[in-house]
Amino acid sequence: MELSFVWILPAVALVLGAAYFVLRKMSGPRPATPVSLRPGQQLPDFAALDEQGNQVGPAELRGSAAVILFVRGNWCPFCSKQVENLTKYYKEIVDLGAKLIFITPKPLATTRRVADIFDVQFEFWLDESLSITRSLGLLHSSGVPEDYRKDYGDDTVWPTALVIDAEGVIRYANLSRFIFDRPNPQLLLNHLRKL
Repeated sequence: MELSFVWILPAVALVLGAAYFVLRKMSGPRPATPVSLRPGQQLPDFAALDEQGNQVGPAELRGSAAVILFVRGNWCPFCSKQVENLTKYYKEIVDLGAKLIFITPKPLATTRRVADIFDVQFEFWLDESLSITRSLGLLHSSGVPEDYRKDYGDDTVWPTALVIDAEGVIRYANLSRFIFDRPNPQLLLNHLRKL
């Protein structure tokens, strides 16, 4: 019995180490938090498209707090899980007078289906050319897995969460350490409650 345990422990450590290495390699190098996205800074201006094709940006958010999430796309299981987790807190976010905005580089119709599954009214903004992503320093070069590149291209956005106040000042910023690492929705809510 002791001999089996002696072999199991190193085998488990080896498997966990290999999984960590693969996920780390898959993530690529995380960009440094851009100075323009640090707490206390005004959210830089940019232009996105909403689901109706209207140009939108930070100016449309003035007067209400917002949680803004830059998501890689509906092909990303970690992004889908993040959306699912936030649906449980959607009512609390709205009750605090805040908006929940997802900025995505890929077609809004497919992204909207994810929200419809969970029956919530998130706002989706499109950054199809990744111009916002590049201007904010959030580009994840070659971040789309090869199986999806034909439909989604090579590059995507680095997963990022922001909480901004009613004046457009960033109060919380989180660039995920790895592509699978996302902030707990409770943490976002706590920052909203402080506003």
